[in-house]
Amino acid sequence: MTNLTKYNESIFESIKHIDEYGNEYWKARELQKVLEYKEWRKFEGVIEKAKQSCDNSGFTQSFHFVEADKMSSIGKGSKRKTVDYKLSRYACYLIVQNGDPRKEVIALGQTYFAVQTRKQELTELEYENLSEDEKRLYQRSRVRKGNYTLNITARKAGVKSFDKFHNAGYKGLYNGETADDIAKRKNLRYREEILDNMGSDELAANLFRISLANQKLNNEKIKGEKNSCDAHFEVGKAVRDTIDKVGGTLPESLPTPEKSIKELVKEEKTKLIEK
Repeated sequence: MTNLTKYNESIFESIKHIDEYGNEYWKARELQKVLEYKEWRKFEGVIEKAKQSCDNSGFTQSFHFVEADKMSSIGKGSKRKTVDYKLSRYACYLIVQNGDPRKEVIALGQTYFAVQTRKQELTELEYENLSEDEKRLYQRSRVRKGNYTLNITARKAGVKSFDKFHNAGYKGLYNGETADDIAKRKNLRYREEILDNMGSDELAANLFRISLANQKLNNEKIKGEKNSCDAHFEVGKAVRDTIDKVGGTLPESLPTPEKSIKELVKEEKTKLIEK
């Protein structure tokens, strides 16, 4: 490996951030320095070109260029707004594609983000090629991690009864059904985990609910158990309304898989032992 390649990998990886959902992003102000743009005004011009490229490619600009402005102190109690963005890997790719080609670091960035963006595409393609059971295992893992994060956020907001809090989300998403109602409809055994008995689409709907609920509690700085439950219900209903609006299948109408996640995991372990 050449020194150039090491520089390529380290310089962009060193400023990468990971949010609470495991999503990676880069800050525009930090990328500006790495790409050796001394003036924000000039770099912002590159960002605008990248945004246009994003639109021309048919992608949703706001997904890749997330405004992250903040107020900075300038002395004597005065503050001013500092413009910044949270950039996806694809947004960074478009920025370096529109950057000054005379800069060596721009050429390095073009190679790095092109290769890594392609790797991301392959990962998405691989998911589409998974079997339904494999997709369920993958989505169940993401839901488990999402609920862990949501529970931490809810606890900080003042939630003590987590059954009540989670049921509020289920009621919004499932048209009034609680976790027990869902379990009865699915004919599950006593205390059997409902999330282990959902297909990949139903798990994905719940993951969306969980992620949005966590964002709402954080972004709106919601405090108190009642307010948190109301917010979770509101998010669940919003996800339900979106599914209905776009012509999707509502979660209670999705089929319950024949095997639970626990049964699938047990089968996988048995296969490994037999090998």
